[in-house]
Amino acid sequence: MPATFGIIDLFAGPGGLGEGFASFAPDGHTPFRIGISVEKEASAHRTLTLRAFLREYRARHDRLPDEFIDFHAELIDEPDWSSVDREAWLLATEEARCLELGTEAAAEAIEGAIARLKRQFDDTILIGGPPCQAYSLVGRARSRGKRDYVPEEDERHYLFREYIRVLDRLRPAAFVMENVKGMLSSTVESRLVFEMLMEDLSSLGTGRGHQYELRAIHVEDGTASLREAGESRDFVVRAEEFGVPQRRHRVIIIGIRKDLAAGTENARIDLPASPRTVDEVLGGLPKLRSGLSRGGDSAGRWKEAVAEAAELLAQIHEQDGREKLRKEFHSLVGQFRRAGKLEREASALPTAYAKSNDALMRWIERPELRAIAQHETRGHMASDLGRYLFVSAFGQVHRYSPRAADFPPELYPEHRSWSTGAFNDRFRVQLAHEPSTTITSHISKDGHYFIHPDPAQCRSLTVREAARLQTFPDDYLFLGNRTQQYVQVGNAVPPWLARNIATLLHEVLVPRITE
Repeated sequence: MPATFGIIDLFAGPGGLGEGFASFAPDGHTPFRIGISVEKEASAHRTLTLRAFLREYRARHDRLPDEFIDFHAELIDEPDWSSVDREAWLLATEEARCLELGTEAAAEAIEGAIARLKRQFDDTILIGGPPCQAYSLVGRARSRGKRDYVPEEDERHYLFREYIRVLDRLRPAAFVMENVKGMLSSTVESRLVFEMLMEDLSSLGTGRGHQYELRAIHVEDGTASLREAGESRDFVVRAEEFGVPQRRHRVIIIGIRKDLAAGTENARIDLPASPRTVDEVLGGLPKLRSGLSRGGDSAGRWKEAVAEAAELLAQIHEQDGREKLRKEFHSLVGQFRRAGKLEREASALPTAYAKSNDALMRWIERPELRAIAQHETRGHMASDLGRYLFVSAFGQVHRYSPRAADFPPELYPEHRSWSTGAFNDRFRVQLAHEPSTTITSHISKDGHYFIHPDPAQCRSLTVREAARLQTFPDDYLFLGNRTQQYVQVGNAVPPWLARNIATLLHEVLVPRITE
């Protein structure tokens, strides 16, 4: 019988890492089963629990529940899931736990899960990543602005020790630890956090027979394998190399228990020949307009605002001789004037939905669905619409996102530092022909860094578009308000990347477990 591994997922967020592992099913067998996933943020935990329920329901009935399909399409309010399938819901609530790591309640729940998983499965795997805010360069910069902030006392620096405590108790076949690149340079009391982490991981299990070989994911000649790291940056994984349409670079440390580590270097998986692009995953979605955040919003007012902005930009670029941009803006004036009524949200499935032969699109588009969910735009100030229009048209013409110096003076924001270079990327378009830049939780605050590549839509990305760039399937619903949904998406591990890691670990572990 094929080997099966029980998983503990810590700091799970909405479940991106766990989804990649749990969805991997070679020859119809699911070798990775989530035993417990722990997340303290309430809205992310709701998302995590619903996904656990759907996973259990599908395992029992080989389909999604009708009630979920209707809820997903916004035909009904969220149902009582326990009335849909009581046993599946009980198992889901046992799996997805709203707990804070480091507390007595969390320790007790995890101890119970460890005992249960060791009884039920051939072996176990620990996955997850401690919160990244204290490690990341941006997070540390923001924290320094807080009164009385002392880095050495920031508990987030030490949450990885809770991960290590669970690792020591579980003694799994393997572990996967994910975090931001900033942790490589983060220091506490003049010591590198990453250096301390590696010392703890390397010394784990000394004298007790469960030490770990630490490995980095190595990419070469179109394949990925596990290798020893020569330096800390070897642990940086570039998601775009694994078919994720996003330049997301993260530290991923993989540990293999020493009794299973022989032959690790022989395991490898094939990678895509070329990067996936923004247009490949977003191009088929319904077109939308942004809203106007001030002075009242309507399709008519929006069309007038963007048409006037396009006319102004055409005139500006006629005067400075930039002919390609002038033609683009002149064309856009006509498009806006003639355009039919664009909505701010759309749920109708595209004609060719779920009919692609492409592996990634088959993963994203789910044939059971009746609608696209969470594809709704935000409102923007009229002055920002002109900047969005300029940035997206510039990217379409020049195939790169403009810097502050590329903006015409008429579009300069009223900010004294605009011309200093401090705001070079304040407005950034996601280029259609490339992977996107990193989707971050900051997308919840404004859309300036995440402008849609189509100038005719003149807007920032929707939750669903951000989720697709993160490779979440369309049946993955993010619960909570829209801000919370954006945060969940931005903080997650791309499930398609996680699925690749699961595939690689399967290649490493199964031959050794079944010997």
